[in-house]
Amino acid sequence: MSEMQSNSQGKAAGGTKLGIFLIILAGCFWGSMGIFVRKLETYGFGSIQIVAIRVTIAALIFAVILLIKDKSGFKIALKDIPLFLGLGFGSILFFTICYFTAIMMMSLSTAAILLYTSPIWIMLMSLIFFREKMNAKKIIALILAFAGCILVSGISGQGMTPVGFLIGLGAGFGYGLYSILGTVALRKYSPFTVTTYTFLLAAAGSLAICRPKDLITKFAAADNVVLLLLFCILTAVVTAVIPFLAYTLGLKTVDASRAGIIATIEPLVATLVGIFVFSEPLTLLSGLGILLILSAIVILNLKSGKKPS
Repeated sequence: MSEMQSNSQGKAAGGTKLGIFLIILAGCFWGSMGIFVRKLETYGFGSIQIVAIRVTIAALIFAVILLIKDKSGFKIALKDIPLFLGLGFGSILFFTICYFTAIMMMSLSTAAILLYTSPIWIMLMSLIFFREKMNAKKIIALILAFAGCILVSGISGQGMTPVGFLIGLGAGFGYGLYSILGTVALRKYSPFTVTTYTFLLAAAGSLAICRPKDLITKFAAADNVVLLLLFCILTAVVTAVIPFLAYTLGLKTVDASRAGIIATIEPLVATLVGIFVFSEPLTLLSGLGILLILSAIVILNLKSGKKPS
């Protein structure tokens, strides 16, 4: 092997490791979402209103970052507008609406289980659209990750209805769709352009359905509006700006199906948040689920053993 080939493979390996780290980082930040959602609920905001607050502030932050970093990043081809509509409406907005609706229709654990069918959707879509190769390592990791999510979330079918089941699956599909459409968009645009337009469109959609007048009334009724606004900004930064930017950057070097499985670290983190922040008990099944999710991530990152020629 020539020195040039060796250097290029070394850089590729380094890029993949960074991508994996960024996706794990994104999952960790997403896993903290319960802290912020529960706090905002105390102000009387409904779930869709919390979604609107989160994505709207995130959209503005992404737009400012893109403006500072590269103004030309706002230029997109007209033919790619459907792609960004798919990211904004079809993925981010659709997934959040489905997920919060599922939470209202069934137990939180059941809704979480259905949400984390996303790696399955990603793998299926990757096979169809990207012709990604399926191998034993991915299949084993997928089974372990999904089983881990079920154990971490809790096994419960309480309140399950056919409609609720379909809505829950819709949340998983929309969640997974971001990896697929994001991968396509990254072939032409920077991660900053992708996240900015995705959230601007998602924000526009969320503001149309969140009862804006009621939202403003609740802000006005707050004892300390400045403190509430600062907390809303923090919510957007921690649960949207940092994780989505990290995940999108990670997709540049990690294939979509692999990224989807690695991101299942989110329910693991959410469980730990519940234990240490909200004093929720750790059951034997939840502990086993955490080990299964970690095992899936480790398996995905094991070297194949084949040496490059």
